[in-house]
Amino acid sequence: MTSGRGEGIRRIQQEIAGEKAAALGRAGERLEQTLAEVRAAAATLQAARDDAERERLADTYAAARRRALDARLALLIQREALGLRRHTTVDQQFPEPPSLAQVLRTLQH
Repeated sequence: MTSGRGEGIRRIQQEIAGEKAAALGRAGERLEQTLAEVRAAAATLQAARDDAERERLADTYAAARRRALDARLALLIQREALGLRRHTTVDQQFPEPPSLAQVLRTLQH
């Protein structure tokens, strides 16, 4: 009976590990999506033709960047919860998007 019980515990542990991995994957996918939105907002902002449009699009970019930073933080928290303390890979693969000021500076050049 103990071997059946041990097997049941192992299956539950595997299921939990699978769910943790799936949750981490979803957090990464959300971050990828929000970063794509930031890149699209930056491109649209850089293509703006006048100050009024640029101001409106700056707000759109700032909101997209905030969502991306929130998604990035969620991924880091998820990793921490799984015991992954070093985030070098995240920093390399998903760097923080440039600030609005950085994007606006590129428009002046």
